[in-house]
Amino acid sequence: MAHEGILMGMGNPLLDISAAVDEHFLQKYDLKSNNAILAEEKHIPMYEEMANNPNVEYTAGGATQNSIRVAQWMLQIPGATTYIGCIGKDKFGEEMKKNSKLAGVNVQYYEDESTPTGTCAVCVVGDQRSLVANLSAANCYKSEHLKRPENWALVEKAKYYYIAGFFLTVSPDSIQLVSEHAAAHDKIFMMNLSAPFICEFFKDALEKFLPYMDFLFGNETEARTFSKVQGWETENVEEIALRLSRWPKASGTHKRIVVITQGADPVVVAEDGKVKKFPVILLPKDKIVDTNGAGDAFVGGFLSQLVQEKSVEDCVRAGCYAANVIIQRPGCTYPEKPDFN
Repeated sequence: MAHEGILMGMGNPLLDISAAVDEHFLQKYDLKSNNAILAEEKHIPMYEEMANNPNVEYTAGGATQNSIRVAQWMLQIPGATTYIGCIGKDKFGEEMKKNSKLAGVNVQYYEDESTPTGTCAVCVVGDQRSLVANLSAANCYKSEHLKRPENWALVEKAKYYYIAGFFLTVSPDSIQLVSEHAAAHDKIFMMNLSAPFICEFFKDALEKFLPYMDFLFGNETEARTFSKVQGWETENVEEIALRLSRWPKASGTHKRIVVITQGADPVVVAEDGKVKKFPVILLPKDKIVDTNGAGDAFVGGFLSQLVQEKSVEDCVRAGCYAANVIIQRPGCTYPEKPDFN
């Protein structure tokens, strides 16, 4: 059975600043829809512009934190999940703490005195979104915080670990500590490709930790980018998932399972040299509020069943359920109780 602290996430906690914008706004700031990037100098005025939008909404975000919050919501076991990352000592940081504690997650933030809490601009155009992350304090996480006895005790208590690929840009040494612990103690270590830029510009870091991954998540665009960077010369998502599942493992205890989502198209799962496809729950277009957090929610739903040792089929079903709930609401938010059985 799932117990307190069974699932641990580590990543970049960001306050999502979400607002509906138009194509002109995307062009003005050189953004592509359905993409995720790190903020550059030219993007900084955008945050102010969005904050002044009358329909702006603020929610606790960051890919890993979203997944952990959704898993916690699905599990309904107080403190079943733990989350670690870095925030600033400021109003946004306090907001994030309040938000996460209300969600039932045991958050252990490292608080940076001199850097503001990270933010993510969620630019919503129709039912698509473009994400621009200004990491700020999230970029300041140090493995010394993870090594503190009270935090390392949380690592030892957990049996499942999930880290989005975005954290590769921040603290690879923290990822190394957790992945090696998982391999040495027959625990489950999981990551996400997260964004095309991770596959392109953090290729070496991704390859370093791939052998430790028991589960790898991603979407079709990220999978195709990974394939291109590797010179595999295929855009076939099923073939890419298979090749990723066959990548050598650091420990032989668990086989690797690769799970690739494709928006409204079936979820691809590569396991034991075979590919299975699972249809998603289709929604009429007028029911879709925004797709921000859909991939994170899928992972959260999946993990909520995985930690209860359910079958991969059940995990995918829960992932599709969670994603379906989230895309009918603004941001990565959910009703009080799940309705999944």
